[in-house]
Amino acid sequence: MIFTTPYFSFPPISISISNKSPNPKLIPAGINYVIRCSTSTPGLPVTTERLRNDTPLTGGAYDFEKATTSLTKKVLDSPKKVTIVRHGLSSWNEESRVQGSSNLSILSEKGTMQAERCKMALSDMHFDQCFSSPISRAKTTAEIIWKGKEEPLVFLDSLKEAHLFFLEGMKNEDAKRIYPKEYTTWREDPSNFCVDGVYPLQKLWGRAHEAWEEILLTPGENFLVVTHKSILRALICTALGLGPERFRSVDINNGGLCVFKFNKEGEAMLQSLNMTAHMYTDHVYHY
Repeated sequence: MIFTTPYFSFPPISISISNKSPNPKLIPAGINYVIRCSTSTPGLPVTTERLRNDTPLTGGAYDFEKATTSLTKKVLDSPKKVTIVRHGLSSWNEESRVQGSSNLSILSEKGTMQAERCKMALSDMHFDQCFSSPISRAKTTAEIIWKGKEEPLVFLDSLKEAHLFFLEGMKNEDAKRIYPKEYTTWREDPSNFCVDGVYPLQKLWGRAHEAWEEILLTPGENFLVVTHKSILRALICTALGLGPERFRSVDINNGGLCVFKFNKEGEAMLQSLNMTAHMYTDHVYHY
């Protein structure tokens, strides 16, 4: 049987070849299916893909091989799922200060409540390991979420926030007034923000690659990561093959969750971005 569509993605479909088919959403055993994809643009080749007999055609992705480049350059022991959490609201978030890699900004009362909400929202999920930035606001968030688990927290320096030099600790309004050029570059053209020949985002991208390798090469299949917004942006972008110039193309709220799936080749698929239902309801995630 052949299906032909003018698009490269499929809407949810249900197929039943026989009334005896036990599950109309699954391809019946022994039947070969070929899906041909083409565009309406003349001259482009028709792409053909043969599906396994047990592949559910429910609109989900069948496979993502070669969708992104490998983050590990080596085969993993198993596919992985990684949930990344941004720390709860901090004291310097509330005071509108530039945080960067400073350890002086601590989890606020509201941030503690957000971390508790994250814990509850993930209570039905099993994680083999939790990795965290050692910086206070992320460390405390991770300790709240991971409390009661047998496995110890693993702190990675590669998950630390971007170092922003003299801007750290300054209120945003003061930084903009005292260092207008540097502050504006950081806010509007961050990939070109440079201090004494050092480009913080280039350093951040390097650490993001390092963090992914450390996480993905760890035995296990389901991991939790707790960190900061800038490094979280770098983790997302590096997983999707995006450079530092795309730094501000994604945003993550305090306590927001992002979920990645990785195949055994270390190639990523972004499954969920900035999930925040648990911040406003008692939602418990299952994925």
